[in-house]
Amino acid sequence: MRESGAAASERWAKAGFSTRAIHAGSEPDPVTGAVAPPIHLTSTYKQDGVGGLRGGYEYSRSGNPTRDALQECLASLEGGSSAYAFASGLAAEDTLLRAALVPGDHVVVPDDAYGGSYRLFARVLQRWGVEHTPTDLGDLDAVRAAIRPGRTKLVWVETPTNPLLTLADVTAVSEVAHGAGALVAVDNTFATPYLQTPLALGADVVVHSTTKYAGGHSDVVGGALVLREDGDLAQAVAFHHNAMGAVAGAFDSWLVLRGLRTLAVRMERHCDNAERIAHWLTEHPKVTAVLHPGLPEHDGYEIAQKQMRRGGGMVAFRTGSVESALEVCARTEVFTLAESLGGVESLIEHPGRMTHASVAGSVLEVPDDLVRLSVGIEDVEDLLADLERALG
Repeated sequence: MRESGAAASERWAKAGFSTRAIHAGSEPDPVTGAVAPPIHLTSTYKQDGVGGLRGGYEYSRSGNPTRDALQECLASLEGGSSAYAFASGLAAEDTLLRAALVPGDHVVVPDDAYGGSYRLFARVLQRWGVEHTPTDLGDLDAVRAAIRPGRTKLVWVETPTNPLLTLADVTAVSEVAHGAGALVAVDNTFATPYLQTPLALGADVVVHSTTKYAGGHSDVVGGALVLREDGDLAQAVAFHHNAMGAVAGAFDSWLVLRGLRTLAVRMERHCDNAERIAHWLTEHPKVTAVLHPGLPEHDGYEIAQKQMRRGGGMVAFRTGSVESALEVCARTEVFTLAESLGGVESLIEHPGRMTHASVAGSVLEVPDDLVRLSVGIEDVEDLLADLERALG
């Protein structure tokens, strides 16, 4: 099996982000010289005698060269010791939670967490005997109060959050959590390792839905975990990755690896367009509030300036009523009405009735007049004209 993580990417450890994104885990093929990594579409591997494994490979659930290449690249970009690729972001979350927790444990979660993550905590883990407390992670006193000494084993951080784009100070939250003996996991899907590296800020593990910006083209579903250290948690994740089996397939791994090669240039364009649109929306008479970490009036602006390269490609805004929000979503032509985010094309959605319908009636319910934009890399003037038509 290929060596994974920082050790395998030592050659590129001091290289810049884009250089690592292109080369870490993707050496030219030693036989043909092909510069694009091959897709190993195989379920099993010939053994040279019983136990005589070639490169450590025996079965593709346990190890696949294409998936290993992706894992090496992700570990390099996040600055971690090892990475594990999964069939979806929620599969990655579920594996981490089962590896890190046992019945009777307690987790602190954001009070505006992603609906799918909250569903996992509230309707799956709770039945398994793991309790959770939704908390404002921007309030360190609230985080301290939510921690149950001896029982809180994990603080779950999303920054920026989905869809309200609130921010948490990863370093400060990590200090509080570690002081209580708890681990810190950060969902870095929105920011990507190009804009933010939580492991360098003190987190223990990073979670990704690689479906989003990592893949970048709305053509693959995947997830990932990146561990800061090769300790007990990494060993537990490695065991559960294989034992539970929700691993990324070879072709899906290849698609995400291909997407990572252009992550830096795509994120710059996503950010450029999102900043233009966010500032434009603040001046529109039919918009009552605009949420984007790059706006100076954003509550988390100072945190963003400290721990993020830029504010990201997501924008949310409020229209004053659910009727007007739904009308805007129905009228766009360049923005496609669809769930998900992070692709090259711009998407628009109504979180209250789409991605976050599962938290309706809970403490995580989102405003019904909220519209969320995943700003793509089209010409920004076309995007602005599309929003002007929809709002007008």
